[in-house]
Amino acid sequence: MREDELASARPPRARARGGAQVQAPVATAAAARAHARAVAETGWDPATRPAHETDMIDLLLVVSELVTNALRHGGGLAGFEAVSGPDGIRLAVRDHSDEVPSGVCGPAPPPSGRATGGYGWPLVLRLAREVDIEKEPTGGKTIRVFMPVRTAGEPL
Repeated sequence: MREDELASARPPRARARGGAQVQAPVATAAAARAHARAVAETGWDPATRPAHETDMIDLLLVVSELVTNALRHGGGLAGFEAVSGPDGIRLAVRDHSDEVPSGVCGPAPPPSGRATGGYGWPLVLRLAREVDIEKEPTGGKTIRVFMPVRTAGEPL
């Protein structure tokens, strides 16, 4: 994936004056969730082939955690991408930090005492599949995950 492809997010299109279609970059967790939901709806039409509700909740939770971590701990969000496939959604979140999340080789223990945070990354590791972290040659890193999505009615 090229850097310019990742840096330009593709959120749901909005109508501008005159009826032109425009896209704004994803800059918040809310915008990333809206984009991921729109991407999921291209593969799992709510009217004819709805996505399993549990899988959509997991998808949106992982999107929130990855984007929030990029904003809080990664020096800011440098790119967001969500791509629909036959069995799920592939996410790529890029930030400006070279630091790899702690507990990357497995779920980290929950924080003790009055520590803040520390639950998001273990949650991502638990819900996502094919978690991959790649340090970018120009600095920063990209975290890629696969989120399986079943059609409603498929067994858990």
